[in-house]
Amino acid sequence: MAKLVDPQISVVIPVYNEAETIGEIIRRLRAVTGTNFELVVVDDGSTDGTAQVLEDLCGQIDQVLVHETNRGKGAALRTGFQAVTGDITVVQDSDLEYDPREIARLAQPIADDLADVVYGSRFKGNDSHRVLYFWHSVGNAFLTLLSNAFTNLNLSDMETGYKAFRAAVAKQLPLTENGFGVEPEITAKVAKAGLRIYEVGISYHGRTYEEGKKIDFRDGFWAICCILRYNLFS
Repeated sequence: MAKLVDPQISVVIPVYNEAETIGEIIRRLRAVTGTNFELVVVDDGSTDGTAQVLEDLCGQIDQVLVHETNRGKGAALRTGFQAVTGDITVVQDSDLEYDPREIARLAQPIADDLADVVYGSRFKGNDSHRVLYFWHSVGNAFLTLLSNAFTNLNLSDMETGYKAFRAAVAKQLPLTENGFGVEPEITAKVAKAGLRIYEVGISYHGRTYEEGKKIDFRDGFWAICCILRYNLFS
């Protein structure tokens, strides 16, 4: 492979009931300059008016793909990964927790032909982080440690929602998880494939449950099952 000069970045945005924030994240993405972005939104069966907001934003979005029923983040990512046309694929959640101005930082190791996959770590670097739930941080640390023990990687944030892929890698990942279990599945499968993995530090502006955060302790238990399943039995 060779370095990518002025690569096109395809941003896959899985959306489920984010009518309050999807417009703002699209605005922030379009405000980022210096990189050629393709925006691919996957509306995963939203019922809160998200579809109308997306229709109003049609001139700012390159592709809007729709699941008639809610299938989960993993299913939305599979749909989005297959639709992109750029060189680098970045996952951007629609809840404003991750800053689009840092996409260039995520994409750079791939553009420089150093990496095939880049994780945006919430626990590395000196960027700002909102102070939130203690037990969430404990859970994230435990899941990352457990995943690392099976993959023999030294990631600091396996569960991060900010990941970048060489587009061909994202298209070829044989993902099967429909929900949040897709994060440990991705990690297990890129490790088994022997892909070059980098981490970069990012800021994090987490939400409270009152503000719409969706993941809970049940997703943590399922993540443990996915770590075991995709590392031992897949």
